[in-house]
Amino acid sequence: MKIKVRIEDREFEVEVGDLQSRPIVAVVDGEQFEVWPEEASIANSKLQTTNSKTPTPNSNPNSRSNSNSLTVLAPIPGVIVAVAVGPGAVVQAGQELCVIEAMKMKNAIRANRAGTIVAVRVSAGQTVKHKDVLAEFAE
Repeated sequence: MKIKVRIEDREFEVEVGDLQSRPIVAVVDGEQFEVWPEEASIANSKLQTTNSKTPTPNSNPNSRSNSNSLTVLAPIPGVIVAVAVGPGAVVQAGQELCVIEAMKMKNAIRANRAGTIVAVRVSAGQTVKHKDVLAEFAE
């Protein structure tokens, strides 16, 4: 589905992928982003949708990160405003790892797989670029 979004004085063309897959893939002015809606939003969408499949992390075959990756990369440039895990944390796929603020919007960055975090490469207040390593998993 294609939509136009206006933020302040700028207009963006946004193409949103399957809303039932996780992550949801959105293409904004030609650049691909992965979106992980909050769990409450997922529950609400299940109530409104009938005959839908259960969402699974990275079920979109066109997604840039995959569930076998040992790193979590920044999907967008921005500023880290919160870090929810540390080295040694055992996380589930889809669990929030940190929050990036970009264009005055906070974006939860979620684990692309279940496992143990061995390194967190960012801290609150740090500026990150697209594809910077945010965290690493044990093998």
